[in-house]
Amino acid sequence: MLIIGGVIVSLAIFNGLYPAITSSSSAISDATNKVNDRIESRIEIIQVSHSDAEIFVWIKNTGASTIDGIERSDLFYGPEDNFSRINYGGVVTPDWSYSIEGGFSTWDPMNTCKFTIELPGVLTTGSYMVKFVIPNGIYDSTTFSVQ
Repeated sequence: MLIIGGVIVSLAIFNGLYPAITSSSSAISDATNKVNDRIESRIEIIQVSHSDAEIFVWIKNTGASTIDGIERSDLFYGPEDNFSRINYGGVVTPDWSYSIEGGFSTWDPMNTCKFTIELPGVLTTGSYMVKFVIPNGIYDSTTFSVQ
């Protein structure tokens, strides 16, 4: 009787603890993957140029991992003292779009991506800021002047 009771209690404890252990293991694994992604991700703005109503920004993936979900990134642009977030692919300007240089389909390490910011009007003289934030929070920013 004691052996059967001991087995039943052991099974009850195991059935109660096992889901909690596997849930914790999954949470720790997810957190580790997110930290690893941030550690391996790096970008660098390498060039900014402009035409009358467009700004071109070239950004290199200098990290060790592929950057996915580029359209979920945040692009900030504007005068140094008055910049704002620009929407991706909108129908109202300003908006931004991108193309991966060299005909690649993914933004792999060492690939460069060209971002085009469509402006609602002609770019005027002054200092401007561009900041690009990839989906995991890694970013780079730069300022440029228009004469």
